[in-house]
Amino acid sequence: MTFDPRRVAGARALASGAALLVLSLVAALVTLPGAGAVVIVLLAVLAATVLTVSVVTLDRAGRASAAAATASARDAATVGGALQDELAARDTVLSAMSEAVLLFDPDGRLAYANPAARTILGRRFDTATEVSPRPLREAILEVHGGDGGGGRPDVATRQFETADAVVEATALPAEPPGTVVVVLRDVTRARSVERLRRDFVTNASHELKTPVASILALSDTLRTAAGDDPEAVARFLSRLEQEAERLAALVGDLLELSRLEAAQPEPAEVRLDRVVHDEAERLRSRAEGAGLRLRVEAARPVLVWGSAADLALLVHNLLDNAVRYTGEGGEVRVSVGRMDGAAELTVDDTGMGIPSRDLDRIFERFYRVDAARSRETGGTGLGLSLVRHVAEAHGGSVHVRSVLGAGSTFVIRLPLAAASPALEAAEARERLPEEVQ
Repeated sequence: MTFDPRRVAGARALASGAALLVLSLVAALVTLPGAGAVVIVLLAVLAATVLTVSVVTLDRAGRASAAAATASARDAATVGGALQDELAARDTVLSAMSEAVLLFDPDGRLAYANPAARTILGRRFDTATEVSPRPLREAILEVHGGDGGGGRPDVATRQFETADAVVEATALPAEPPGTVVVVLRDVTRARSVERLRRDFVTNASHELKTPVASILALSDTLRTAAGDDPEAVARFLSRLEQEAERLAALVGDLLELSRLEAAQPEPAEVRLDRVVHDEAERLRSRAEGAGLRLRVEAARPVLVWGSAADLALLVHNLLDNAVRYTGEGGEVRVSVGRMDGAAELTVDDTGMGIPSRDLDRIFERFYRVDAARSRETGGTGLGLSLVRHVAEAHGGSVHVRSVLGAGSTFVIRLPLAAASPALEAAEARERLPEEVQ
């Protein structure tokens, strides 16, 4: 039964009339005898019936009214709870975003700011006119008061720098008119990557151009001197070969770098001690030809998880770098073992050392401490960059200590792989010599 106010009012009026009629008839019954009294009684019964029906109607209407009020209250509570849940979910999502979100109402007052906004901007404000820095304030006011055609304000984008970040801000119009939503992103890393990529292209182009130019010049000289000066021809051919080897090495390192950045190979268990021995043997003849002593120390098997080819590249580049920058009569020592729950590879040399001002930059692409010596010995400037890339790709790290004129020490730390039964058995029966010469 639905609640109808008009029906309730009618029932109330009928009940009042019936009650008055009953009272009147009872008074008449006292004064009238005989048949008249019977008529009066019948009329009184009729009036009482009407009164009863009216009271029942009022009771039902009252209960319907109470039920309707209860249902309305329940519906309101349900809608209110859903709204609260929706607001809580929105707040959770916006609070978890790394991007800053600001909302300004049509009067220019700040209606909402998520936690990232406080972190990126570093200060509080209540209105759009109080916003700092200036480029952000201009973007907000432009959208708040501008009109880009069709009755819609323009979208405004600005970039600005804070104390430690580069921020990109986008201001967008929203409803009702005059409302502005602002999204701010920290683009410091993206800008840094873009700058590194641009510098890399510039440096790579320069590095490739130098040997190519030398090859072209030597070829032209050979064409001129081929019939007149056999000794000059032999000398120029030797230089031509050196430049070609340098170009091949540079192209090879660029391809390695591209491969490492493109995709990671399927990891597997790798015996790092065996990788070290293999790469040391590959470079031994060259080291001995330069008058150097190459020592390998690996007392026990060391198992890591990763790519054998990439780890071989890491070891080779470290040893190659040590041999290049260690003078005749010097020593290069490589050791591998376990230290504090990690695999540790150490390469020591007694070479020329690295100035302290250059220690933070030697892992940058194409950075050379001694550019002239690097080109003279055939270095590409990418070897140590590849070392760091491989180490970090394997979850490890690389550190360097150096004293100018006394040599350098490179330390690579990599996570150990869980020892397998086969390795434990091999370790029990296999003991590699402490020194291989």
